Amino acid sequence: MTIKQEKHEHKTTAGGTVHKLIPYGGYFTNKVPGHDPELTEVGAGTPTGEYLRRFWHPVCMSMELTDTPRFLKILGEELVCFRDGSGAIGLLHAHCVHRGASLEYGKIEKNGISCCYHGMVFDVDGTCLRVPFPEGEEEEGERYRCSIRQGAYKAFERHGLVFAYMGPPAEEPPFPEWESNFTCAEGDELVPYSNFQHANWLQVQDNSADNYHTMALHAKRQVTGEHYQGTTFDEVGAASMEVPPDMQFMPIHGGRGLACTGARRSDEDHMYIRVQHQVLPNFSLHAYTSEDGHAKKLFGRFHMIRWTVPVDDLNSKMIGWRVMGPGIDTRGIGDKSMVGYETIDFLEGQVAMRRPERFGKYKLEDMPPIPADHRARENYKDCQYAPGDYEAIITQRPIAVHALENPTKFDAGLYMFRKLLRDAVRGTNPNAGPEKFAEWLREYDGAPNSYCSGNVFELPVGRTKEEEVTLRRYLAKQVVFIITESDKMRGAERTSFVKERLEALQQEVLARRQA
Repeated sequence: MTIKQEKHEHKTTAGGTVHKLIPYGGYFTNKVPGHDPELTEVGAGTPTGEYLRRFWHPVCMSMELTDTPRFLKILGEELVCFRDGSGAIGLLHAHCVHRGASLEYGKIEKNGISCCYHGMVFDVDGTCLRVPFPEGEEEEGERYRCSIRQGAYKAFERHGLVFAYMGPPAEEPPFPEWESNFTCAEGDELVPYSNFQHANWLQVQDNSADNYHTMALHAKRQVTGEHYQGTTFDEVGAASMEVPPDMQFMPIHGGRGLACTGARRSDEDHMYIRVQHQVLPNFSLHAYTSEDGHAKKLFGRFHMIRWTVPVDDLNSKMIGWRVMGPGIDTRGIGDKSMVGYETIDFLEGQVAMRRPERFGKYKLEDMPPIPADHRARENYKDCQYAPGDYEAIITQRPIAVHALENPTKFDAGLYMFRKLLRDAVRGTNPNAGPEKFAEWLREYDGAPNSYCSGNVFELPVGRTKEEEVTLRRYLAKQVVFIITESDKMRGAERTSFVKERLEALQQEVLARRQA
């Protein structure tokens, strides 16, 4: 053994795997342990699958409901979704309870859907409305009709998305209308989108709690050979997002969520404090993604709202709304025409199908399939030049292996969120259990307040490195404390309170600096 090799020691990873830190030591790390089934597997009867089923989730976009049923897989279950002739939304088990033919080939009726195989008609709640028995055998047909029921889940539409509750009917929670309608400024609107991800749901959710990755993945300097494609934040001129943020993470709402603060300098006179809000089990609210940070702004609100919805154990959807309009998009960067099914108006690499304008001539049902093998994509080389979130997420393996991870301090948010989730699933975080969660929502009349905000303070850079670090960490914590103080307030009263307190915070820091 050389002297250089002797200096290396054994190392234990987060998952307990021990290997030698020696050059060319791949042999010692070539065994891949299993994934974490408790948090990643979502089928019926699994711990996390049962937990997820106690919450409302978007399952598709309204535009996906046409004159034929829409086949879906959600939480590992094969389903069909449709809007019947009365306008009611149906979400039924795909396989007909009679003989198992798929209702995706059924005919949408004035009320419900009829199976293509034998014509049985089912209402949106699963009730069998008609069985076509021969004339003279109506009584027998009626008895049979009353003996069967198609599996069904309650569903409704909101702002272009279809939401469903897939748990026990008696345990249905309120639908969470965050801050009453998810928008916070007059003139803003919710624009729906849905992006398929060929990866387990949890690593997609992890990405939303990882606010540090923007400084690399979304930076032009990461693009090979300057093959720049507009897949990064450079596209919208928000260079502030490429500055490594000082991250802090605080459990909020009794362990039901996490406030993720990122403090960074946008220039020598402005400090940008961005607060992302992660909510159990799979929801997140994101502050303005195009913030350049060169002008004072206090309590900027939602810009992106999304759920990470498991399709099955190996696939998932990012589905939610982009908030569009002058209230949030103060720089006028957003492009509503690019927000929708498998498209988004920023970070082209968020989605599997890049360059959405290529597909503008297609109808939804004619859209080219997204290859499950990311290396088989037509634009694979482009993705290598300028990778985005999609590439980073799906290449962690179909299900990320947590035992092989070696986290840093800026990964603390996603590990904290995983712990909150695990404790909720196990019942050791009772506030986040389905029953207590539903009670908490009712306390807010189904409309709780969010910590999500973007804040730009007019504060000169610290005189020393130590002063600058102290300043940014103090500001970030105080922003969260102030938002916590406002939690029982509503609407304009809350907005006014938070802005006044943030203004006072800035003046306090300035006065301290001048003393």
